[in-house]
Amino acid sequence: MSRLLIISNRLPFAVDKSDDGLAIRQSSGGLVSAIKSYFERSDKQADEFAEKIWVGSMDCSEEDWNSAVEQNGLSSDFTIEPVFPDKEVYENYYNGFSNSTLWPIFHYFPTLANYKKEYFEAYRNINQEFAEKVKNIYRPGDVVWVHDYQLLLLPQMLRESFPTSVIGFFLHIPFPSYEIFRLLPTRWKRALLQGMLGADLVGFHTHDYVQHFIQSCKMILQADNQFTNILFKDRQIKADLFPIGIDYQKFRDAIVDNRVVNLATGLEEKFTSQKIIFSVDRLDYTKGLEYRLDGYEEFLNNYPEWMGKVVFILNIIPSRDFIDAYIQRKSSIEEKVSTINGKFSSLHWQPILYRYNHLSFDELCALYQVGDVALITPLRDGMNLVAKEYVASCIDKGVLILSELTGAASELSEAVLVNPTDVNEVADAIDTALNMHAIEQRSRLSNMQRRIAAYDVFKWMSDFLSCLQESKASQENLKNNLLTEEITRTIIEDYITAERRCILLDYDGTLSPLQKIPSMASPSGELLQLLKSLTDDKRNEVVIISGRDAETLEQWLGSLLLTLVAEHGAAVKQRGGEWQVQATMASEWKDKLKPLMQLFVNRCAGSFIEEKKSTLAWHYRNTHAELGFSRSRELRNSLLQLTGNTPLQVIDGNKVLEVRLVGVDKGTTALNIIKNLEPDFILCLGDDTTDEDMFRSLAGKGYTIKVGRGNTAAKFTMSAQQEVFPFLKKLVRQIKEPQL
Repeated sequence: MSRLLIISNRLPFAVDKSDDGLAIRQSSGGLVSAIKSYFERSDKQADEFAEKIWVGSMDCSEEDWNSAVEQNGLSSDFTIEPVFPDKEVYENYYNGFSNSTLWPIFHYFPTLANYKKEYFEAYRNINQEFAEKVKNIYRPGDVVWVHDYQLLLLPQMLRESFPTSVIGFFLHIPFPSYEIFRLLPTRWKRALLQGMLGADLVGFHTHDYVQHFIQSCKMILQADNQFTNILFKDRQIKADLFPIGIDYQKFRDAIVDNRVVNLATGLEEKFTSQKIIFSVDRLDYTKGLEYRLDGYEEFLNNYPEWMGKVVFILNIIPSRDFIDAYIQRKSSIEEKVSTINGKFSSLHWQPILYRYNHLSFDELCALYQVGDVALITPLRDGMNLVAKEYVASCIDKGVLILSELTGAASELSEAVLVNPTDVNEVADAIDTALNMHAIEQRSRLSNMQRRIAAYDVFKWMSDFLSCLQESKASQENLKNNLLTEEITRTIIEDYITAERRCILLDYDGTLSPLQKIPSMASPSGELLQLLKSLTDDKRNEVVIISGRDAETLEQWLGSLLLTLVAEHGAAVKQRGGEWQVQATMASEWKDKLKPLMQLFVNRCAGSFIEEKKSTLAWHYRNTHAELGFSRSRELRNSLLQLTGNTPLQVIDGNKVLEVRLVGVDKGTTALNIIKNLEPDFILCLGDDTTDEDMFRSLAGKGYTIKVGRGNTAAKFTMSAQQEVFPFLKKLVRQIKEPQL
């Protein structure tokens, strides 16, 4: 059995010093609770690993940690491997780069980000220190799971040491859009993305975060992707969403826990004639606490009938209160609380009950159970587990008001969703929640409860770990499909024994090296002789299936006895026949799209337009790599908008964007040819995105080979175009030498 290595910035334990000595306490936090719950669960999911090891930093010296363990013991279901970083370096890594650079950028507060060189250097050094720690304990077969934004560089560092290892990475905060992420200095953002791509599986909370990550990889690293699979440096990395859950049953059990019941009863008696609104948040600018208080104040202004009938319990959990900006924010919040209480309170009623303190689990559950309304309106949040915990704790009443900018909003759609900066919308939402009929409350809650009960923290972890293994297996399959000598011999054996063969060949990038200018790719004498030799065998039907226009193919290859397919299938010339147009459409659409393409030609030196009878293409092979790719993304988005609800499709090829008719593709054309020929041997070679249609349509019907490495639906791959001629020549030799 393999071992599971969990790597996070902090361990789930901390050491407290007092006059009585050293004590070990469990740390708080969603990640700690989630993983600890999973480890403590005794079933097949949690027991699939021979050992669970948790690696993280400690905020004490190694001597203090060893003494604390010796004095107190350490009873847990997992092994602890602490890292003891230098305090000054750790300060620049954690409060510097992690929380003063990455945190504001990833939460869409770029104006608050600090770009200090020493911060990034410290960040890299601490990541490297973690890597050295893992290297010392790693064994072949271990599954490594790295967590969160403090360790973005770590997966690649581990990959360099253990190329075949199984590595997963999960980001617990949002991943920002490319336009925000690109604000980071170029060297840093490239290093961060490459670091994450060292993993086999990169997990996020929502679909949007996945797409933002893929877009940044494409724009900054020029990585390719197919759906959520990213191809980078001959590796396939999967990016997917895994919305973290909670230990649902733990909160349901708390409903009947005597300690929780007593606390809840006390709160109900204290506020017996009032509706209870509450929120629980860390002290952080991403939580939108000032806007939340503005919304509550607007509610009291707009709905005075609730005066004396409602109380807002605002609990703020201390966080980073040694940083000046956080101290100032705390003062600002407390000033706002005092203003509202001073404005609206009476001798018998105070609208806000403010606490700046930690809550025990029992206190938190009691608050969840008595709260009529949970007001959870952060400006940006990766997930927000408080929202899920509240829903899980509700019995037969309760309304969740939730910011639409949280990751949880995509799952908890029955909540009253609001824009946290719209104080009027928040005010109206509070009134709506307080007036909501009990039947509607139960209906909304039951739907959300079923959802979060089905996808709890255990399901989240097992899903991620299962997908990680699947991703690794998929990588191995890609490695295994490389065209070897043994596979080549099998193909030749089948070729020899076949009575009717069909050989489908792409042109550019397959039969001819890619050229800067399309006209430079005219066939060499060697290619013409090779094709003639293939067609000399009467059992062979050779098909050149290309994006080239009919006139060019006719000029270059028309003298040979083979089938020509132009513009991906828009026109076909059967062997010995005439050109037949397969799809037609008035060419006015070109006049509408060509000016847009011309605009991008003007904006991107080296790019050019190629107009064919049924397609229009914008080539950027001769441009500066980063500029060409960036402009291609802009043009693609513009073309997709213009061609929406039309019979046109935008094809993203190899350094080219093509617009053509929907339904005209190499896959459909190849199937039609195969249907007419009914061959007993099929061989198909191609290198481009457009050839993937052909590979998919011929899956299970013959030998499909992609020229070049990368994501593909082809059964086999060749490393480079230079291998095509030697491979085809082996088939040609069978004409003269029919025996192996």
